Amino acid sequence: MTVNTHKGFTALNRRFILPELREAVRTVGADVVFLQEVLGTHSRHASRVHGWPEAPHYEFLADSIWPQFAYGRNAVYPRGHHGNALLSKFPIVHDRNHDVSIEGPERRGLLHCALQLPGRPVQVHAICVHLGLAEHHRAQQLELLCRIVQDEVPKDAPLIVAGDFNDWRGRAHKVLEDAVGLREVFLKAYGRAARTFPAHFPVLALDRIYVRNASIYAPLALPRRPWAHLSDHAPLVAEINL
Repeated sequence: MTVNTHKGFTALNRRFILPELREAVRTVGADVVFLQEVLGTHSRHASRVHGWPEAPHYEFLADSIWPQFAYGRNAVYPRGHHGNALLSKFPIVHDRNHDVSIEGPERRGLLHCALQLPGRPVQVHAICVHLGLAEHHRAQQLELLCRIVQDEVPKDAPLIVAGDFNDWRGRAHKVLEDAVGLREVFLKAYGRAARTFPAHFPVLALDRIYVRNASIYAPLALPRRPWAHLSDHAPLVAEINL
């Protein structure tokens, strides 16, 4: 599952809904959850927002369902920080956050985790992605993603790359398939990427799930309710057979 948490608030930051988001994510029950725009800490919100959890948001979301989690801090500001996170029901044996920010104030990262599944000699690699808003930034960040895959992921290892690509033109598909053999699950199943933004009436396909060395079963965009008010992005889910 991949979902942009929008820092625990509804679109336009009108209401804090992290507890509702946690219940919805729990209902899906995915083995691995890729999170973007997840808060590590925010001192102002902690003192002013009713129901603000004491734990970082990724720990609050993981709770007792996902015993393993990793966090990659991307954006740091005076009152706190946010980034990408990965929740897993399987042991995370290694994690590394790559800073792929280009120029300017926009901070972006790629969180790479290696998972050990029971009875499998080869580790499963998972990379949580949040790319930039500017197309020339995304082009450079896709090159960096390909380099990370080439340098850090064995060619025979199952690989899942998921998150918010902000790639409304669909440029990432060819780049990732040609360079590192990644295929997008919705594109493969239905001929086009799933529309996920804005969540209440999706028209842009910004969020993706790419795989390599894996089979795909039943990729699906979740129903509009309750997700439309839990983030500005609709989440994606896919059953993947390794």
